[in-house]
Formats: sequence, structure tokens, C-alpha cells
Amino acid sequence: MNSKYEQKIAQEVGFAVKQVDAVLTLLSEGATIPFIARYRKEATDSLDEVEIAYIRDRSTQLEELDRRREVILKSLRDQENLTDDLAKKVYEAESLAVLEDLYLPFKPKRRTRASMAKAKGLEPLAQALFDQKPHDPSILAAPFVDPEKEVLCVEDALSGARDIIAEWVAENQRAREAMRKLFSDKGILISKVNSGKEEAGTKHSDYFDWSEPIKAAPSHRILAMRRGENEDILTLRITPDESQALNLLEAMFVKGDSAASDQVKKAVHDSYKRLLCHAMETEIRMTSKKAADEEAIRIFAGNLRQLLLSPPLGQKNILAIDPGFRTGCKVVCLDSQGKLLHTDTVFPHTSELKLRQAGKTLETLCNRFDVDAIAIGNGTAGRETQVFVQRLSVDRKIQVIMVNESGASVYSASEAGREEFPDHDLTVRGAVSIGRRLMDPLAELVKIDPKSIGVGQYQHDVDQKALKKSLDGVVASCVNRVGVEVNTASRQLLTYVSGLGPQLAKNIVRHREENGPFASRTALLDVHRLGAKAFEQAAGFLRINGAKNPLDASAVHPESYPVVETMARDLKCSVRDLVENETIRKKIHKEKYVTETVGLPTLNDILTELAKPGRDPREQFENIAFKEGIEKIEDLEPGMTLPGVVTNIVAFGAFVDIGVHQDGLVHVSQMADHFVKDPNEVIKVYQKVSVRVLGVDLERKRISLSLKSENSGAGKGLQSNNRKKNAEKKNPFNNPFGNVLKKIS
Repeated sequence: MNSKYEQKIAQEVGFAVKQVDAVLTLLSEGATIPFIARYRKEATDSLDEVEIAYIRDRSTQLEELDRRREVILKSLRDQENLTDDLAKKVYEAESLAVLEDLYLPFKPKRRTRASMAKAKGLEPLAQALFDQKPHDPSILAAPFVDPEKEVLCVEDALSGARDIIAEWVAENQRAREAMRKLFSDKGILISKVNSGKEEAGTKHSDYFDWSEPIKAAPSHRILAMRRGENEDILTLRITPDESQALNLLEAMFVKGDSAASDQVKKAVHDSYKRLLCHAMETEIRMTSKKAADEEAIRIFAGNLRQLLLSPPLGQKNILAIDPGFRTGCKVVCLDSQGKLLHTDTVFPHTSELKLRQAGKTLETLCNRFDVDAIAIGNGTAGRETQVFVQRLSVDRKIQVIMVNESGASVYSASEAGREEFPDHDLTVRGAVSIGRRLMDPLAELVKIDPKSIGVGQYQHDVDQKALKKSLDGVVASCVNRVGVEVNTASRQLLTYVSGLGPQLAKNIVRHREENGPFASRTALLDVHRLGAKAFEQAAGFLRINGAKNPLDASAVHPESYPVVETMARDLKCSVRDLVENETIRKKIHKEKYVTETVGLPTLNDILTELAKPGRDPREQFENIAFKEGIEKIEDLEPGMTLPGVVTNIVAFGAFVDIGVHQDGLVHVSQMADHFVKDPNEVIKVYQKVSVRVLGVDLERKRISLSLKSENSGAGKGLQSNNRKKNAEKKNPFNNPFGNVLKKIS
């Protein structure tokens, strides 16, 4: 990291320079964002993850800008075109677009009409015309007629001169800035269906004849139209009104109404239509695509975070079912650690005899393995299987829970699935994944490519590198926020722990298998290639339940153990007494333990951990009970009020599972009795809601839902236990610097 950007970054968003300096220094030393946010609060003055990530990313942007600046300066020097004035402008350029505009007239380019005209010696004529003095252009052009240079007449000379002027206009920095602003502010996005593609492109029919200002076009529409264009169904254009553009350019370059001015005017028109319009359209397409990508990725990242942090059922004995009709229901039994104990297949949906046999089998398995809960995948035959299971007779009460199985098939065919269960087929692996994600969604979902989890929007159309960076950051943030039990965690889960990565995660698992469970955090230093730096980054996020030192099961970092031990000595008790006895903890005067390196933020965190060591920040699990008798889309009728659970949030609304195999859409206009700009303002993924059916399209299998109250009262759609205003104000992916970032970019 380059610390020369401290002042600039600090000014942009109102941080203190020392905060930016601390972040850049820590990052350059190999610290991770979760580690800095959690354990270096004194250094950064308690900056959170999104603020730290912004400093990192902005520093990288500035470094890339400076690298390009140096390349351009070198090229200009080599060409002997670098004047003091040009150098000053290059050094002062604060965006890549301005830099490239300055460089464009000098940038080596392929053969153009202007370069050919210059080769014919027509540049002096072009300059004479551009001066727009009251001279006859034909008289000015006559000396340049030269058949040997293929300038056969006066009009040939004037045409070549206009080509040179057109290029000057197209490469003029002021002109490009004005056109860039015009395209951004006044550009119209126009979509038309390609001839003969109406039938093949029915899914894009909304955009067969569509237009709207690019400034107002939402991300999902831009991405949808671009997808149609990529599939050769649609043709897209983004242009402002041509007369506005020409008037702007004429005002900049045409002086008076002389005959020479008329030649310049023709050149200006040609410059726009042949050069500038296409260049600016390409640029606005790129910037609008980038903005649409960023919005889609933001939505995906927010959804993924909510899903990963959805409530776990916890360590229970689970019977999991991957349902099916003709092929049967694959059944697996898992112990409280998620270990596979038994597999079977039942066929409750093929005949009465098979139904009775399936019931007896499941009842036997529930009693044999002391099953606490039954997890049923919500795919094909899911609701039918749930109804069947709810009628079983067992010795004790067992929860029956529908589980979103999106991505389970991806895990079952993945390297992780094959590695974990080499002797079982895909159906067994899928059922295991369904059961485990009920026990701990985070621990299981990290094994699946985030793009396959089913909470995105146009995730295959956006910048894949940016998407991966964002989603990996979300997963790492969630894993480190919850913490990881090192003696039971999978290799995939350990990979996301701060400071580890794939190889060290693999080494930890191998060491655990060869030497048994870790007895303490310090024992991690015995792992091959896990050195002091990795230990510093990872230790606070790893838990060892049942360790001799109770702090090993908490989020207290080992570097702070001496502080806790000093507190215990001062109170003449043990560390365990501090953890277990609230009365003793109340006697701690934290100000007494403030030092140059340990401040009140860290001490507050320590005391919070002592009160609830290793606590899980996720909410309590609560089952969703779908309405009986509503099992398929044909059962729905407008006006019905049904329980449901939010499965995905997109820019235009949210999808809700109401137990009929097909998620319904709550459009953003139906989110609440008041105006909602962003669905994330009022709901979150996995939230339980009560929705009203507005309409059902059986042919297209579309369900329209509403969260509004019938009488437009105080909005009764959201269940009271979920009516939390922006549940996580410190969510690292609800960017508080959104407006600032837009201005900077």
C-alpha cells in the first residue's frame, strides 16, 4: 500500500489522516480487514469493515491512476511532445478519463482519414480554415492541389482539411468533457428487437420497443437489455438528442458566419456523427454497465450476507430428506455434529402401499437415531413430502422444517462433496447438505460457489472478477463475525478465517486428523507452516470449546490474555471466575487497564466477551409453517393471505416462498404502505412475512404478492418479530459512503 494517498483519501470522506495511515500500514503488513476492524480499533479509531475496505480500494485506484500517469508521461517524453503546460495538466488529472483525453491527440493510432490528409500536407490548410478569418476557402485551398499527392481539386483539399479539423474536435479535452456530460445527463437508452427475432426472444418482449433516460435506468433493466443484446435479440443505442450535441460543439468551435466558419461547421458535424458520438456512446455504455454491475453486486452481496447469517437450528440430530416423486425421497440421518449415520430411500408418492412403508421407515429412523428435527428440501415434491412427514407417529415431538435447497445439487457434484463422501452418490450428498444447512447455514453454504446459492440478480452478466471479490469478502466477513470451532470446522470454512487461506486450512485439518483435537489456541502454532503472523490474524476468530483456558472459546484475542489475567489477579480470582461470575465482573474498573496499546474499545470488547464468551451473533431459529392445503400454484386465489419467507431480494422487489414450489414476487411498489426506494430498507433474506396474493399467472407460473395492508393502514405485512428497522446498522455491505463513492468515481 502506498501511504502517499493518506491526505487525499482522508479529505474525500472526512477521516483523520492518522486513521487512513493506520489502515494502509496494517494492510501493507498483511493484516486482513476483519482483523483490523475487530482487533485494531485503537489504531484506526474504530473504523468498521466497509470504511477499511473503502480506504484499501481507493488507495488501489489511486495507485493504478498514477501508474497510467507515468506511462503517459514517458510516452509523451519519448515523442518529445511533453511541454510544461501539458505536464502540469497530466499531473493534475484526477481521473482516468481526463488522463486519456489529454493523451488522446498524441496517442499512437491506426491510419485515419485525418492522418492521411496530414500526409498529403493539408494540415496548414486545416489550421487556416480553423482560424476562421474572412478568406475565401477555395483561394486558401488552391495551393494545396497536387495530383501526385492525390489531391486532385480544391474540394479534395477542403475535404482533407475538414477531416483534420474533425479529428481535432474529437480529441479536444473540453469537447469530450462536454459530450461526456451530455451523454450522461441527457442520453436516452433505446432498445429495439432485431428483425425476425420476436418469437425467439419472447422473454425479452418488454424491451422490443423501449426507451428511457440512461440516467434513470435501473441496474436490472440495463443488465436485462444487455443480455438481450448479447443473445442477438435486441439492438441497443445510448445517445442524446443530436441537435443538442451539435449546438454544444458549434458554440465551442464555430466563430461567426464566414465561409471558413461554414467549413468548420461541416467538420464539427462530421466529427460528432463519425467520431465523437460513437466514442461517447461506447464510454457511456461502459460506465452504465459498470454502475449496473456495482448495483447488482451490492444487492447480491447484501442478500448473501443475510443468508449466511440466517439463524442456525444448532447441534441437533437431523433426519434430512431430498424429496422426489418417481425417483423417491433420499433420506439421511445426521448426528449433532453433522456426521452421516445412515442413508435410505422411501417412495411415499407412488402408491398407498409405498406410502405406508415409507411412514414406517421414517418412524423407525426417528426413534432409532433420536431425531430432533426433520429437514425437507423445498424443491420438487417438497410440500407433498412435508404433509406426509407431518402425519408420522413418533415417540416425541419433532420439528418438521422446510429448507431452501438452492445450491445443494451444486455441492453434491462438487469436488468438496466428492472429497467428503467419495462412496456415496449425488442424492446422498444433496440430502446431507440440506440437513447440515438447517443445523448451520454458514458452515454448509461456504462449500458452495456463492453464485449458485440463488440470491443474486444477473450474477452471470456482471463483471465476474468484481463479483468474486465482493462475495468472497462477504463470506469472509460472516465467517469471522460468527467465529469458527477449529476442532469441527471443514476445510472450506477454515479457508475463510482471517489469515489462513486454502493451504493452511488444509494443514489444520490434516494436523487435527493425525494428532486429535486441538487442546488450546497456542497448539495451532504446531500446524505446518502456520507461523506467528498467521496465528495473530486467525487466533481471535478460532474457537476451542472445552479448552482449559475459557478464553480459547471466546473472541478475546490471545494478545489480550495478559490483560484479563491481570484483572483476575487484581480481583484475587481465576479467569474462569471472571467468565462465570457476573458479580465479580462488575467490580472491574476498565479505565485502570488502559495503556498505549490497549484502549477502551478493546477493553469494552473484552468485557462483552467475558459476559458471553463465544456467543453466536445470529438470531434465534424460528420455523416457518406454510398454510395447510396450499401446496401448489393451482391452489392459490387472489386475496389469500399466506405466511412466507423471503428467499431473494432484487432491485425491483423481493421473491417470497409461500410453499407452492414457485416463489412469488413482491414488487417494490407493493412492499409497504409508504414509498420504498430500496427493498432492503424494509425486508431481509430469510425474513418471515405475511403476504397477500394479488394475482396468479398459471401459464407463465408467475405469482404477484403484496406486503401492503388491505386498507393501506400501518403496513401489516411484516411479522412483528421481524419488524426491526434496518436490522444491522453496522452491516459492512450497507455502504455509508455510497454518495461519496459515486462522486469520486
